[in-house]
Amino acid sequence: MFSISFLDCITCGLGSVILLLVLSNVRSPAIEESEQAAHGRILNLEDQLVDIRGESEILNRDLRAQQEQLADEKARIARLYGDLSALRGKFSASTKDSDAANKIQGQLVAAREKLTEEMKRLYAGPEFKHQNGDIVGGVPIDSEYVVFVIDTSGSMFNYAWPMMLQSMQEILNIYPHLKGIQVTNDVGTPMFPGYQGKWITDSPEARKMVLDRLRTWNAFSASNPSQGIVSAIRTYWAADKKISLYVFGDEFTGPSVDTVVKTVDMVNRTDQSGERRVRIHAIGFPVTPLAPQYTSIRFATLMRIICQKNNGTFVGMHEADSRGPRIKMS
Repeated sequence: MFSISFLDCITCGLGSVILLLVLSNVRSPAIEESEQAAHGRILNLEDQLVDIRGESEILNRDLRAQQEQLADEKARIARLYGDLSALRGKFSASTKDSDAANKIQGQLVAAREKLTEEMKRLYAGPEFKHQNGDIVGGVPIDSEYVVFVIDTSGSMFNYAWPMMLQSMQEILNIYPHLKGIQVTNDVGTPMFPGYQGKWITDSPEARKMVLDRLRTWNAFSASNPSQGIVSAIRTYWAADKKISLYVFGDEFTGPSVDTVVKTVDMVNRTDQSGERRVRIHAIGFPVTPLAPQYTSIRFATLMRIICQKNNGTFVGMHEADSRGPRIKMS
């Protein structure tokens, strides 16, 4: 009995030791150090990942900014190409106008050289009158109503205004018995807004009122009589009235002479007898220091064609001298 109990005790004690060893968490220092190192590397890698993500975001922002800048540069290049094309078109048109102006100038010089001194003297003299009582200085005066279309640009107002006033006075003098007068500028603005679409009844007082107002009238101008002519015909023409238009100017800065001629043809069309609705006369004033010569030549060319096609007369004014303006009939 004693031997069996002793063995039981020994066995139980050994089992207890084994159980304690199993249940106890015994770790070696090497294992703990290995786990700490691994944990440190993980933390380091996580830090590097955060840094990489931050750098990636910065690079993406820079890339987007560069792409936007590239798009802006492409748009700017496209605009510059458009501006270049427009400038080339303007240069081409300007070259054509300059060539045409030079050709016209050469023709004018050649025509002027053909005139004898006697012809010049006769055209310039105040005694030049046609035998027909309805024509004075080559200008038909059979109209009962007169519309003045005046270029009110700075070049006209500053350099040709006194000559223009004297010319208007002389034109009114050759119409002693008008029924109506109207004055607009080259863009169709009436000198008296209260008379828009109406006739100013002719009288000595009315003529004085017109001339007095005209001395200081300086409305906006485009140096292009097209709009004023078209507006005057559409506004004041009537089948029962004989009307003349007088166009005063020194320049034509519009894009095309031919376009203006065709537009006036359509508005001032002929009736069944072949007569135009209104007569169109014009007076061209001398080239001023502010006006390029070719724009004045273009005005003379335009108005000579319009006057010829619309039963009128073009008058070219020389520089004024001590005797006043001198007239050259075209």
